[in-house]
Amino acid sequence: MSTRVGFMFAGQGAQFPGMGSDLPASSPAAAAVFEHADALLGRSLSELCFQGDAEALTASANCQPAIFTMSLACVAAFRERTGIAPTVCGGLSLGELTALAAAGAYDFATGLQLVARRGELMDQACAASQGAMAAVIGGEPEVIAAICAETDVDVANYNCPGQIVISGLAEKVDAAVAKLNGAGPRSVVKLNVAGAFHSRLMQPAATAFAPVLDGTAIVAPACPVAQNVVGALVTDPAELRANLARQVTGSVQWEACVRAMLDTGIQALIEFGPGKVLAGFMRRIDRAFPVCSIQGAEDLAAAEKLLQSL
Repeated sequence: MSTRVGFMFAGQGAQFPGMGSDLPASSPAAAAVFEHADALLGRSLSELCFQGDAEALTASANCQPAIFTMSLACVAAFRERTGIAPTVCGGLSLGELTALAAAGAYDFATGLQLVARRGELMDQACAASQGAMAAVIGGEPEVIAAICAETDVDVANYNCPGQIVISGLAEKVDAAVAKLNGAGPRSVVKLNVAGAFHSRLMQPAATAFAPVLDGTAIVAPACPVAQNVVGALVTDPAELRANLARQVTGSVQWEACVRAMLDTGIQALIEFGPGKVLAGFMRRIDRAFPVCSIQGAEDLAAAEKLLQSL
């Protein structure tokens, strides 16, 4: 029986200076991914990943294509070494677009152009409003949703048991934080982000992104992809496109996505891309389930060891 593995992909905010810098020397396949991205964009995305500072990497127009490329370079290195293809894919926000590329819904070039444009449009939407986000740790989801409704902010992410992210105008998020601090959560932490992602303040980006998606060729992927706004597995190209359009302003149902991936009978989950946020969420969802993260050459051996233990 072949090994059944789910691939999951990092979202915006996971980036860090130097990410992926050790991959090209250890993997010709990974090196080719970075070279392809540089050629397609007409600028050195690889230099941005390997040598760019935190400020340069934070802008959505830089961050989104950089994470997309670095994540798929990690996949290329992993598949070069193991030959294992995904049984199911999923990704958090931006990571969903990476997941679709990994699953074969579109090729690397198409996906890179898509995320580059998405990042530009989201930067523009951020500049047009004073948005903010906050992570709510602990507390009852119903109470959090009610306070969001009272203060006119949106629930951006249902990440895992005990972590919900809220998003909206900065002063309204501040009002929600004040109410939440007296309503039971263990902590409420304002996030260092450029704007109010996955909220109605991203509507200008969503409106402009819709025709971009309409003009993008999307085919049935080789494996199902868990999509954020529905928290379910999707393979139909029309549904994939519609859900991508809704995702810019919609809530990320990440916990539901993970549970849908687990229902496919996979034996392990591997996180590709910068950071280890998704592996951390997974341990809150099911601590016993095998999971590992690949964000550099040194992680490949650990992933192989995990697979050998299955």
